[in-house]
Amino acid sequence: MTPRFWMVRSLAMVFLAGTLPAHVAAQTFRTEDPVLRRMWTEGMERSQTERLAQVLMDSIGQRRAGTPGYDAAVAWIEGVYRSWGVTVRRERMGTYAGWRFGAVHADLIRPRVQTLEAHILARSPGTKGPIEADVVVVPELGSEADATRFLSSVRGRAVLVSEPEPTCREPQSLERLALPETVQRLSAERSRLAESWRNRLSALGGGNAHRRLEQAGAVAILTSNWSGGWGVNKIFGANTTSAVSLDLSCEDYGMLYRLAANNQSPRVRISAEAELLPPVPQFNVIAELPGSELPNEYVILSAHLDSWHGATGATDNGTGTITMLEAMRLLKETYPNPRRTILAGHWAAEETGLNGSRAFTEDHPDIVENLQVLFNQDNGTWRIEYIQAQGLLSAGGHLARWVAALPTEISRHIKLDLPGPQETGGSDHVSFLCYGAPGWRLQSNYPDYRQYTWHTNRDTYDKIIFDDLKNNATLAAMLAYLAAEDPDRVPRDRAVLTDANGRPRPWLPCRPAQRGPPGD
Repeated sequence: MTPRFWMVRSLAMVFLAGTLPAHVAAQTFRTEDPVLRRMWTEGMERSQTERLAQVLMDSIGQRRAGTPGYDAAVAWIEGVYRSWGVTVRRERMGTYAGWRFGAVHADLIRPRVQTLEAHILARSPGTKGPIEADVVVVPELGSEADATRFLSSVRGRAVLVSEPEPTCREPQSLERLALPETVQRLSAERSRLAESWRNRLSALGGGNAHRRLEQAGAVAILTSNWSGGWGVNKIFGANTTSAVSLDLSCEDYGMLYRLAANNQSPRVRISAEAELLPPVPQFNVIAELPGSELPNEYVILSAHLDSWHGATGATDNGTGTITMLEAMRLLKETYPNPRRTILAGHWAAEETGLNGSRAFTEDHPDIVENLQVLFNQDNGTWRIEYIQAQGLLSAGGHLARWVAALPTEISRHIKLDLPGPQETGGSDHVSFLCYGAPGWRLQSNYPDYRQYTWHTNRDTYDKIIFDDLKNNATLAAMLAYLAAEDPDRVPRDRAVLTDANGRPRPWLPCRPAQRGPPGD
């Protein structure tokens, strides 16, 4: 590593230690900048975030690629921009396998009656009316002959294909309240069950196990993908085309498993409305405030519009969407004629491979080449607290000056990492960063986001902290303004990046967008 690299890394540690001193701000931008004052007033006192979020999450809801929900979100966000007088367009990025789903209901009907908490997996077929089925567990399978015998017994049945959890209590509660030996015993039991179920599914074909079961006549595949928190599961996609695939809560799945394992003959009734559709076009939504002096240089506010479907995508990425939507409103109100062009990119199909943003970079190499900076937001549970320069060696000086110019009410929460270790995946900023363009992430706190709302059945409006969302939208608008006004271009020279063992590693590679079916 060069001496300059170490110098910048040392500077980063100063920034990480606390708020930047006021005299640093005065070197480049005035702390009493009238545009920043107007943005603060508009963003923190007249925020539209609650009104916008309520429509997006409650009225439109889930926005999975290929569903009517995503189409509705595209139309809505276009209408909002037009109502504000902001130029907006949709850009087709490709097609996606279509899927429509409706009401889902599942009940235990024997040995007693209980409604189950169930979510259909993405692109699962429906049931064409209610079905009833006995519930069976995939047993220990020692050979292909054992697998063949079991498959011959599943016709007309619902099959449990996930390992049960020893407890559905969150790990934090156990570590705080249980005896250490209890924690150790439960951990060992969880590891044993996970290994046992890997072996069972491997005997059925591993990744093809679900399809093999439906080919043998199973009418329902029952899974549970517990997220490690109270009442929360990750909801992903199905691997079936005829058998309905459902995720059950940790608690309900464990009950069905115990009933079946103890020969108590559980039976369920399932009704699931779902329909596989032909491929449908997918669109990015691009809003624009044209530059007055440097119209062919760009600042981009970035967030993906799509979501998974188990809830309403509030923090992944409804809050990112609202952050950038509201930031553009603040810019329109307080800085309508930016020096550089400011774009807001609301991307399609991020959840299946960053496909919307990758398509945009492929279709607009001129914008990538002339990008001043992109700010991306994609985990909106809390206020923005961390920004790294993603391995761009000298670019962090610009970022530091911009953050220093912010009101301390915002900047005091932010830690900078310059030049930063660089992420190799995660969200849409890497679609730009892979070309060497400054694509930076406005990052919120991660732990409870990962545990409780990321891709889960609990990612709903009530999880939004609006004081933080107002902060984030105001921050994004201010950073866009400061970047657009900066007299200099952000440099693109690269730091020496290293892997976990301290060895040099290459720059993040670019990957092509997937623009057509199947899309999953």
